[in-house]
Amino acid sequence: MTTPHTPSSPAGPPQNDLAPAGTDEAPAIEAASGRSGYLYRKVALHLADHPDAILKVGEITRAIGAPSSGAVFEALKKMAAAGHATHHRDPHHRFQITQPGIDAAGTLPPAAPRTRSGGSAGGGRQSRPAPVPRPNGTLYHPRRLGKGWDVEELRRLRAQQVPVLLYGPPGTGKTAMVEAAFPDLLTVAGTGDTVVDDFLGSYNPIPGGGYEFVHGPLVTAMRNGRVLLVDDATLIPPRVLAVLYPAMDGRGVITIPANGNETVQAVDGFYIVAGHNPGVHGAVLTEALASRFTVHLHVTTDWDLARQLGVPKQVVAAAIDLNADLAAGKTVWAPQLRELLGFVTVRDHLGMTAALANLAGIAPEDARDDVTAALSRHTGAPITALALGKR
Repeated sequence: MTTPHTPSSPAGPPQNDLAPAGTDEAPAIEAASGRSGYLYRKVALHLADHPDAILKVGEITRAIGAPSSGAVFEALKKMAAAGHATHHRDPHHRFQITQPGIDAAGTLPPAAPRTRSGGSAGGGRQSRPAPVPRPNGTLYHPRRLGKGWDVEELRRLRAQQVPVLLYGPPGTGKTAMVEAAFPDLLTVAGTGDTVVDDFLGSYNPIPGGGYEFVHGPLVTAMRNGRVLLVDDATLIPPRVLAVLYPAMDGRGVITIPANGNETVQAVDGFYIVAGHNPGVHGAVLTEALASRFTVHLHVTTDWDLARQLGVPKQVVAAAIDLNADLAAGKTVWAPQLRELLGFVTVRDHLGMTAALANLAGIAPEDARDDVTAALSRHTGAPITALALGKR
């Protein structure tokens, strides 16, 4: 589903915005600038020098002495798609730097490379891109999606305003993938107690008495052109989730009844992603929610990646068996990538025996016998849940 508040890409410079006279050399100059990132950096730094200004494309073009407003417009759209700038149409195309754009200091937004392994002219498999840092400092290892890699494909879907619903067991990397793809991410962690105020905002007390309305993450994302992740969306009551739907339909507009029916219009760059854990008690995927997302992406644990990151092959084999039993309804829990990476951390600090015992111990009580049996079968060692020993 494509929301109309995303503008189509014009073939030439924006209308109603004067551009300097071009020359025959301008296209070559623009192409070289685009490849090197030189023009992008000049545009971004100019916006950063005027953080409170909302500038027209022509104003920016003249200020930095660029050869063409068309090339500047392309750089600005790239900034907006990355969440480094907001794009306003009133009716001119105008842009303003965001905090992530200021933090980027004029560097191009990260993108997974699309190089070919082996460098053969006939193509071949694309080489794996480098890990992408997450806000907590850990690295996310991109996985294949479609013709490319998940991080870069999510960014393309955002640019085209194609909403994505990620579903799969907890711990498979859904949140990590979204965090790696979108540095300007805001998150609402869904529970059965999530209320409308968690999206729109509420009145908070201020020093000296009285109250002021503090806008919530949905409003912030819409006004600043940022990404909103609704994690565990299917745990949120449907009547609460309905607050998202006007922002995702053709208007891209919401109202805030608690703040005098204030109207909020989404700007370009605004994007919603949702996560869904089908096996979690209380998770209900309604037709109203499912229909808002064009792409439904199943996220599972990458066993090859687990091995590459140091999980012993015997433990991976036990996890694969447990996941097969989970799918067949023979057990109620199976370890995913999150638990397997936790196993590596415990092993490195406490040793293999303690790590195996801990993996058994974190399983729900009604699945613990299944987990210990699978681990024992593949490792050849008797395993019990981790506990303190005698003095």
